[in-house]
Amino acid sequence: MRLAARHRVVQTGPMTRILFAALLALALSACGFHFRNAVTLPKELGPLRVVATDPYSPLADSLAQALERAGATPAGAATDKVATLRIVSEHWGDTPLSVDAFGRSQEYTLRHAVIFEMRAADDSILLPEQAIELTRDYISSPTKSLGTGGEREILAAELQREMVAAVLRRIDIAMRVAVRASDVATPPPTP
Repeated sequence: MRLAARHRVVQTGPMTRILFAALLALALSACGFHFRNAVTLPKELGPLRVVATDPYSPLADSLAQALERAGATPAGAATDKVATLRIVSEHWGDTPLSVDAFGRSQEYTLRHAVIFEMRAADDSILLPEQAIELTRDYISSPTKSLGTGGEREILAAELQREMVAAVLRRIDIAMRVAVRASDVATPPPTP
């Protein structure tokens, strides 16, 4: 008690904590903050296939898994009429950012660029061809290169996860716009 009185420590009760939590929740709701909704694909889309120029593309595999979690039905090999997410190109690159006095690169930018499009089963364009490019910087000392390869691999895995999320967000927006457009196009029944 003497220590608390000497340092003027204020102890809070359970009501103060509840009031603080309520004020925090009110402040967050007043500023417009809200969690991003999970991507959900409409059932009308039907089976969906992810096609890539590289048959062993880890990005295509990750996208297919993420689309399944979003509610897409995976297309079987024998199915011809399916919606298609086509990865037109995927490119990785390292660009030097800075060099030392001896002309050796010290920092790099890791770049991941993807061009993709999405078509419905009737071959109509749901999402026109577009590009997404993500970059991350990392340091690679030429004299202390022990962990550089591992750091680059971790950054590449992170960039791939972010690329999957970015493609899913674009698909989600396109599907929401398509659903709103179809809702506007069909007039409500007259009584």
